[in-house]
Amino acid sequence: MPALQFNPDEIRKIIDRVVHRTFRMDFNWDWPGGVAFYGVTEAYEATGKEEYLHMLKEWVDEKLEDGLPKLSVNGISIGHSLLTLYKETGEDRYMEIATQMAEFLKNEAERFGDGIFQHTVNSETYNFPEQAWVDTMFMAGYFLVRIGSMLNREDYFEDGLKQYHGHENVLQDVSTNLYYHGWDNLAQTHMSGIYWGRGNSWAAITMARALRLVHVTHPSFMIIEGSLRDQLSALVRLQDESGLWHTVLTDKDSYLETSGSAGIAAALISAGPLYNKYTNKSIQGILSRITEDGTITGVSAGTAVMRDIEGYKGVPYKRIQGWGQGLGLTFLSSLLNRRDW
Repeated sequence: MPALQFNPDEIRKIIDRVVHRTFRMDFNWDWPGGVAFYGVTEAYEATGKEEYLHMLKEWVDEKLEDGLPKLSVNGISIGHSLLTLYKETGEDRYMEIATQMAEFLKNEAERFGDGIFQHTVNSETYNFPEQAWVDTMFMAGYFLVRIGSMLNREDYFEDGLKQYHGHENVLQDVSTNLYYHGWDNLAQTHMSGIYWGRGNSWAAITMARALRLVHVTHPSFMIIEGSLRDQLSALVRLQDESGLWHTVLTDKDSYLETSGSAGIAAALISAGPLYNKYTNKSIQGILSRITEDGTITGVSAGTAVMRDIEGYKGVPYKRIQGWGQGLGLTFLSSLLNRRDW
């Protein structure tokens, strides 16, 4: 197996630029900031740079002065930052707010079928009755696994695992092993039936992270490990020569998209040296899309389950996005954490 080929000092400098560019963006308490700041927590853990934690703490503290806003499944993603702040500072208030969020998921979040969370957002305009979106595996499923593990709360932990299993059952295609973007339980369809790049990265990176917290003797370990193993095996065969993946994974006419590529590549790193040759291609592809000021380019805008393939291909990718910054930081941080491979 080839070694991973990168300069750790260069990666640290790039991480620093990306973190500082991220904090020059404006976020409210919702999923764009949730994913962006999750990436910042990964950068902090990989580099040990206290400045990143201080900037995150300042942002969260300022928002908490206004109180906790109305919650949604997507909006829970800010909870990842609260868990890291609690872990690093020991301040109980961060865990108290995170527990409120877990209680919302446990007792109030809309569900269907076998307890699967309905995709909900912080908006009165958009409603998706009995729809499962792959995004939820990151936004809420992984959060419940993390907080359950930290607090030794089996109810949270098992509910998080339930989201993994439920979303796998309705979203992972048994023939391709890729994840569909969404499932409509009322219509019993995958709607447009698209294998969306960033959606597959949501599934891959959070399964890889969750496996760190699930003991090998827990029945869920082999279920999640098997889903991720088969998915990664399919994804590497769809990688473009540039090292990136297409926004519609199976359509080479769709554009190459950076955030999904970063999430997929970060998950590949978790598999150890098995996928090093694909990761090395990704390093070059992803670095080529990071500007001198730390903007990660080529990131698709917020994407609903579109009506057809043309809808996905038409999603703009002109502007900086919080999820692009966050998934990019997750990839770069993963490189530092696995450099000894």
